[in-house]
Amino acid sequence: MARLILAEATRTLDERYRLSLPPDLAEAIARDQSECILAKERPGCLSLWNNAAWQNRLDAGIRLVESKIEAGRLEGRVEEVQRLGRLLSTRHTKVQLAGRGRLMIPEGFREFLGAEAGSAVMVVGAAVCVEIWHPEKWQSYVGDELPAFRQLLDQLTS
Repeated sequence: MARLILAEATRTLDERYRLSLPPDLAEAIARDQSECILAKERPGCLSLWNNAAWQNRLDAGIRLVESKIEAGRLEGRVEEVQRLGRLLSTRHTKVQLAGRGRLMIPEGFREFLGAEAGSAVMVVGAAVCVEIWHPEKWQSYVGDELPAFRQLLDQLTS
């Protein structure tokens, strides 16, 4: 049974841009593996995925696009296909979780997150993945989204 990944914690990036995930979040993502996928989600936010779950979603999407190309259903949309390819090429990378759930954020992803070494980040369970947020971006997101929480819960549970 799939369990939602839910939690919120503040962590500090060390001088090498490493942070230790809370044990329950590290376990939910790694599931006895050390390799995970780190993805650029939105400016100020990275997402950390279980490798197999990410790969299954990615492979399914790529197969669908490839089948549409083969069937000629994307003719005249070359620019959109190229845009998708560019984003796929730069959006995610494999990362290793070291002992105690320690994650090193690679260059390129650091800039996207916008957090400096020695600064705090928010680590948030986002149901299907773990997100790493710049604190100001997280506060802004929560402020914008929380008023619609009850409606969203009702939509997903009805």
